[in-house]
Amino acid sequence: MLTCALLGATLILLSDLAARLLLAPQELPIGIVTSSIGAFFVVTLLLRKRSG
Repeated sequence: MLTCALLGATLILLSDLAARLLLAPQELPIGIVTSSIGAFFVVTLLLRKRSG
């Protein structure tokens, strides 16, 4: 349970940092960065399940 909380907080922290730094003068919404990471994770899981 503690691991999930720490990983979730780290994910949000890194997403916020990336959202601020990717387009330096502007800021991306943090939801765009977080959903992109989540979509990558889901696609990876689907491809891994299909090939195995």
